[in-house]
Formats: sequence, structure tokens, C-alpha cells
Amino acid sequence: MRITLAKTAGFCFGVNRAVDLVYSMLGEGKRVCTLGPLIHNPQVIADLESKGTRIIDEPVQALEGETLVVRAHGVTSAVEEQIAAMGIDCCNATCPFVKKIHRIVSEKVNDNTVVLVAGDASHPEVQGIVGHCKTDCIVFCNSDELEKIAEETPDLSEKEILVVAQTTFSTKEWNLCEKKIKKLYTNAKIFDTICCATQERQQEAYELSLVNDAMIIIGGRQSSNTAKLKAVCEPNCPTYLVETADEVRQLDLSGCTRVGVTAGASTPAGIIKEVLQTMSENVNEAKVQPEIDALEAEKEQVTAQAAGQESANAAEAAEESFEALMEESLKSMSTDQKVRGIVVGISPSEIQVDIGRKQTGYVPIDEYSNDPTADPSKELKIGDEIELIIMKTNDAEGTMMLSKRRLDASKAWNDICEANESGEVLEGTVFEVIPNGGVLVACKGSRVFIPGSHTGLSKDEPLENLLKQKVSFKVIDVNKQRKRAVGSIRVVLREARKEQAKAFWDNAAEGNVYTGTVKSLTSYGAFVDIGGVDGMVHISELSWKRIKHPSEIVNVGDTVEVYIKKLDAENKKISLGYKKVEDNPWEIMRRDYPVDTVCKATVVGMTTFGAFANVIPGIDGLIHISQIADRRINKPEDVLSVGDVVDVKVTEIDFDKKRVSLSIRALIEPAAEEAVEEATEEAVEEAAEEVAEEAAE
Repeated sequence: MRITLAKTAGFCFGVNRAVDLVYSMLGEGKRVCTLGPLIHNPQVIADLESKGTRIIDEPVQALEGETLVVRAHGVTSAVEEQIAAMGIDCCNATCPFVKKIHRIVSEKVNDNTVVLVAGDASHPEVQGIVGHCKTDCIVFCNSDELEKIAEETPDLSEKEILVVAQTTFSTKEWNLCEKKIKKLYTNAKIFDTICCATQERQQEAYELSLVNDAMIIIGGRQSSNTAKLKAVCEPNCPTYLVETADEVRQLDLSGCTRVGVTAGASTPAGIIKEVLQTMSENVNEAKVQPEIDALEAEKEQVTAQAAGQESANAAEAAEESFEALMEESLKSMSTDQKVRGIVVGISPSEIQVDIGRKQTGYVPIDEYSNDPTADPSKELKIGDEIELIIMKTNDAEGTMMLSKRRLDASKAWNDICEANESGEVLEGTVFEVIPNGGVLVACKGSRVFIPGSHTGLSKDEPLENLLKQKVSFKVIDVNKQRKRAVGSIRVVLREARKEQAKAFWDNAAEGNVYTGTVKSLTSYGAFVDIGGVDGMVHISELSWKRIKHPSEIVNVGDTVEVYIKKLDAENKKISLGYKKVEDNPWEIMRRDYPVDTVCKATVVGMTTFGAFANVIPGIDGLIHISQIADRRINKPEDVLSVGDVVDVKVTEIDFDKKRVSLSIRALIEPAAEEAVEEATEEAVEEAAEEVAEEAAE
């Protein structure tokens, strides 16, 4: 049976710091008491108590002359204030990761904030976090409970939501909760506060449980961290939780050929070592030492046999035999060696490959490709052959870590160096933005840095516009020692623009129509890119009416249709036209408003000799003072005011001088004449009737 010990097994940083701190104080002869059990491991607690450490429940229980140690889980702010007020000699061993959560829930909130804490409400760490919240706080242990909270408190969506997690919270459950939170509360601020050591420990335990027949979890049964490790492994293989080496003897592992071992964050190295020794003693042919140790033993045996022989040549032959074995072993363990493997399995965390050796080959997902969008489950299938490079050989576990990414990067680096010399245009995908620096491009398995000034973007455009975009670039500098490459998108764009400009000047002619993009605006006009070259549309050519600034008509980025008004090929200057003949207000006037047309006009200005009125946009006509009323007036203001809408008659149009004459009086006089005629007719009829009546009498 092969036993594999997880690299992350044992004390985490916070626990190790707290335990070392207490043992150090005890070594200095200090009297120590801890506020609650220092860690969740009965063996360590028993050892500390045997050395004089006391466990107390409240600060008031601390005796004079004792140093109070606050454990790694931390305490509430009220307890911290109580300790300070009492003047107790205190050593705060709260884990830095837990302190970070305390700062978040106390500093990044306001009266309208609700804090959601993912964790076990009865755990001391969570109780400490809640005790530091300066606003409403809700604890949930899984995604189902989170959904229940959302149903029971619908007004929560109107609040500012801040989310943190217990440092030992399940990473798998956290991912589910995070997705649900984003769906329920779109404005939530989510802080991933799970300890990185916890994440690595759970991930490694999960991976071990996939390739082993059984898993042994070493740690205290009261430890949240240990319990979660057991929960991570159980779905994949039989999993056993043990606190001491004695408990291992009670396990039946006879049917197992591979057993994985990991330990919680509160498990000391001594207990882990005892468990491994016990397992090796009770399992036949247990292989817990690297194969190199087996070779050393073989060397001693062969040497001893050689020493017993009378012939010195036999000893020399034995030595050569060992050296050959050693060389072969080292060869099989060498890194940076290229191998070919057959894909035999694909999981979310790794790719299993058969490399034709005694070791089991695997490629971690992050060693598959430099392209973050690459998905091996879609790009590979069982039976595919791939070329890899050896990263690390672990004969104790019988595994070999391989990398496709590094092999691709090695090949790509050669291509990039060649592209730097040849000037070849490369293509890649922008996968990361460096704030105030530039962008990183994934190209053929390597990363190329593009400075912000070489992205081809204007100063006002954010670098994020390039994220996940395919770009063409040239390599402009390489550092072969550090394997760093610098590229430029701008160089490629500039060369493409030169080719476009050449094609433009070969075919350009006055009157040609182009579809272009507005690149910039000035007070006197707009510059338009019409395909490799820029032309200017003067402000007077943007509109038939008077405007104060080009932005009244166009904006940067607008797609516009323009035509060439004038070309200066020698100085490479192009004057463009934008306004169209059919939009000319004088043409509209000629077509729709001929002389004698009656229409409405708006008074827009006054002079001593009359009033100006707008007939259509861009054309104002003059109503002479003599044409304002059917009587003599001293000034236009006696009858009209700016803004009045009046009925006018077009009496004259001078298209050459761009003048229009209007009249209000022309509409009044015909009306008066008609009234006189009607009155005369009525008088004649009345007279005729009177004569007829007199004759009858």
C-alpha cells in the first residue's frame, strides 16, 4: 500500500503563531491563561495544561500576574474593550486573517448596511466577527439558508449588502453562496475572506480523495477545519477522522492499495508523524519512503555482498550495478524532460495522463495553458496524445507532475524571439489589464506586455476596452534572460494606416464620398478619419444654420458621410463637406415657399426699419415697418414683440443676395376691401327692397 501525505497537512499560519507564542511564554517562565481553548486539538491543550496553562471563560477570571492570551479565533470588540479597561496583561494571538474580517465589518459599513456572514453561528470565530459588526448582521451556513433569509426578509434587497466568510468555510459551498448572492443582491460587496491556506488544504484533500482508495483525516473532532476536510473527501472515497495514532490501529485498510493522509489546521506535526509511523507498522509492505531510499538500501546490500567475496572485481561490479540503477532512477526523475502522454482522464482540477512509466502522470489545470479561456474538457478527449514537460517527480506518492503550459511557453518564446528579429505580426488575446501600465496578451502560450502608450487607444479611452479582445501586434523588445517580451499594437495600426493612406491618395478626387469616423473636435471644425487619412470639416460646412461649436452637430466616435471639397496632395490636406445640397434652406425655400406663399413666421429681431421673422430654419425674412400694419406706426415694437408667431405673405425673394421680404399688411388689406364690397352689396339690396315696398304701397 502506498501512503500519500498532503503537503498542506498540519498547523496553519495563525494556529502555529498562537501555539509558538504560548510555548515561548511558558519557556520564559510566565504564567499563562487562555481565553477559551487555544486551538481545537485535545492533545495540544492537554500538553499546555501540563505545563501550567489555564483555560478561562471570561477576562475577570484571569489571576494577578498571569498573561491572558486571546486565541487565534479572536473575540468580540466588547471583550477587547473589557480587557483594556481592566488593565490585564494581554497577548492578542488573533489570526491576521480573522483581524482583517474584523476591520471589514467595522469600517466598511454605514447605517444602511447589512452584513452577511457565511459560517457556523456557534463557532468562536464567527461570534467574534459578529461582535465587531457595527450594523445589522445575519449568519448563514449554506446556500439553502441564504435563500431562506432572502424569502423571509424581502426588504434586504433595498439595503447595502456586505458579505464575508469564516476563514475555514467550505470553498465549494462558498462558490454556491457567492453565485446566489450575486443573483439575489446585485449591489452586494463580496469579500472572499476564506484563508488561502484553508482553500489550498481543501483543494488538495479533494484531489487526493479522487486518486486514493481511502482518506485519513487527522485532527480534533471539535475542529471546524477538520470537519470540512472530512466533508470534502467523503463523496469520493471512504474517509476516516482520527485524533491519535491509536485510533488508526482500529481501521481496516486491508483492501486499500493507496491511502491519502491530511490533517486539520490545529493538528501538530508530532501527531501526524505518529499516525504515519503507526500506519507503516501495521500495513504489509507499506511504502512511505522515496524510491531513492530503496536504492540506497540496495547499494548497501550489494556492497556487503561484494565485501564478502574474495574477488575485488565482484565488488567493483556490484558498485557499477548500483551506479547504473541510481543513474536510471535519476533519469526517470529528471525535470524539464519532454515526454508524450495519453489522456486517460479529465477532472475539474487536473488531467490524468499515461506516460508509460511507473509513476502516474497528471497535469494541474493551471499548467494546461497560458490562455485563461482555454477549457481542456472541450479541447481534449480520452485517448488524445499530448506533448508535456516534467515538472516534479514524487516517487513516495508514485506521481509525476507535468506541464503543457510551460512546454508551449518554451516553444512560443522561441517564436516570439524570432518575431522580434523578423518583424512578424503576431496575434493574441488581451487577458489582463495592468492599471496605469498597459495590458497583457496571451500569445502561443506566452505572455507579452503591451504598454499603454502602445495599445493604440487615445488618452481618454480606458484600457478595459481591450479586455478579451483579439489584437495584432509586433514584438519591439525582448529580455532573453528574464524571458520578458514587450509588444506594440500601435506599430501595426500605424503600418496599416500607411497602407490605407497610400491607397487613398492613389484614388482620391474632389467630390468623392466617404463614410468616416469623427476623431476629434476643435472650435473651428471636426476631424474625420476617412480610411488611413484625416480630413477636416470646417464649422461652416457642418450645418446650413449658424452654430457655435461642432458638438452641436457631431460627436467624437460618430460615423458620418462626407465628401471631398478640396484636395492639397502636396501638403496632404483634405477639406471635407458634410452638409448636403438638398438640405440647403434656400433650396427648400425655392421649392416650398415661392412668392405669394402665406405661412407662419416667428419674430426673432427688431430694427428701426422693421422686424425680422424666421420662416424656416436658416432663413429669416424682413417685415418692413410699412408692411407690419394697415396704419402708420412709429416703431415695430408698437405692434410686434420678439417671439410672436404671425401670419405673413412672401412678397419677394432674392436668391442671389439671400434676402426674403415678408408682409403682414398684405393679408390685412384684402380683408378690408372684401368687407367694403360686402357692405356695399348689402346697402344696394336694402335700397332696392325699400323702393319695391314703396311701389307696392
